Amino acid sequence: MAKKTKTAFVCNECGADYSKWAGQCGACGAWNSLSEVRLGPAHTDSRSANFTDAQAGYAGAAGQGKVQKLSEIDLSELPRIPTNASELDRVLGGGLVPGSVVLIGGHPGAGKSTVLLQTLCHLSQTLPALYVTGEESLQQVAMRAKRLGLPADHLQMLSETNVEQICLTAGEVKPKVMVVDSIQVMHMAEVQSAPGSVAQVRESAAYLTRFAKQTGTALILVGHVTKDGSLAGPKVLEHIIDCSIMLEGTHDSRFRTLRAHKNRFGAVNELGVFAMTEQGLKEVSNPSAIFLQRAEEIAAGSVVTSVWEGTRPLLVELQALVDDSSLGNPRRVAVGLDQNRLNMLLAVLHRHGGVLVGDQDVFINVVGGVKVMETSADLTLLMAVVSSFRNRALDRDLMIFGEVGLAGEIRPVPSGQERLREAAKHGFRKAIVPAANRLKADIEGMQVIPVKSLLETLDALGMH
Repeated sequence: MAKKTKTAFVCNECGADYSKWAGQCGACGAWNSLSEVRLGPAHTDSRSANFTDAQAGYAGAAGQGKVQKLSEIDLSELPRIPTNASELDRVLGGGLVPGSVVLIGGHPGAGKSTVLLQTLCHLSQTLPALYVTGEESLQQVAMRAKRLGLPADHLQMLSETNVEQICLTAGEVKPKVMVVDSIQVMHMAEVQSAPGSVAQVRESAAYLTRFAKQTGTALILVGHVTKDGSLAGPKVLEHIIDCSIMLEGTHDSRFRTLRAHKNRFGAVNELGVFAMTEQGLKEVSNPSAIFLQRAEEIAAGSVVTSVWEGTRPLLVELQALVDDSSLGNPRRVAVGLDQNRLNMLLAVLHRHGGVLVGDQDVFINVVGGVKVMETSADLTLLMAVVSSFRNRALDRDLMIFGEVGLAGEIRPVPSGQERLREAAKHGFRKAIVPAANRLKADIEGMQVIPVKSLLETLDALGMH
């Protein structure tokens, strides 16, 4: 009699599994996220795989089963492998860590494969590196390397989608750095589901991660994203890996931003900037200069602010357009900013600043495609709105930052001194900042105006 196939229902969001289908996942609360998968034999090989004895002695991030006192743990700095790209090293926290697993995601055409091919071609000149491609043929990768003028004489290539075979080959080659492009096309023979499914992605990532930890190989996985920009596959994928970074950028822009969303070996929200050229992705060492390419005549509604990205300040330009609305419900559009926060700040502007834009359409844009995630741009946003509403341009050499509270008070922001020094370095001579962020030591050629409330700011600009 044929043996009945066992099935389970797995959540696409968090990876939790259930014996029966349900409308809502009990672990993460997502609705209609359970999909049926067929269960194969027990994956004893993937759970207890013991790779080559010569490599199994790695005592890195993987636990060794020995109990130690916290005070006895070696605090020596983790070894790093420089990638020959300072912006990528910055996002990673100083370079690749042996035995770590990095997941890089991004929209199709963003440049994921290009930046990794560039990195491995340069790394292969000094240490063994392996590039595993499951989406492209070896000829396609070779043609791209030739077009970009990359040194391709030492990089080892493998075209394979079977995870067990990849690890077997890598165990023989013994690379220090390995790229798998991409995790969504990888599969394991014992998992009875199609490549890209929740079960396949989860088991393949777990198998590759175990290989990296046991052999000390720095592993980089390429991941696809969904239409809303989040990583495709189970949410547990982001918990398995050590570092998750996203390559962002629009097709009509030549600039790409690399942002760390999770990093066990460095700062979160660190930002690296690259420019897409005919020779591939080139790092931009001074991104503030790129995002400050302003017109000769500064229009009303344009203000510069300083946002903190990871470990450095970044100067960006905010633009606002306020216009009479022909609709009963005026529009509020924010590109690069949180629209809910825009609505809240406009209410504060009316209540504590006496400026009513309730019957106006308000459009906000962050120049250059940068996404501003912090609250230091609150005051800049409101001053850009008032500037456009009054049709009065602000000074070209003026920079503003500060958080605005619901009572109209101006709250301090972290690293205010470093933001001011970055602005002075780029030629700004006047700054409006929270009173608590006033200068401890004067910066030559810069006038700093401390403010405590929204009304004080409007008075300083002569717009009250």
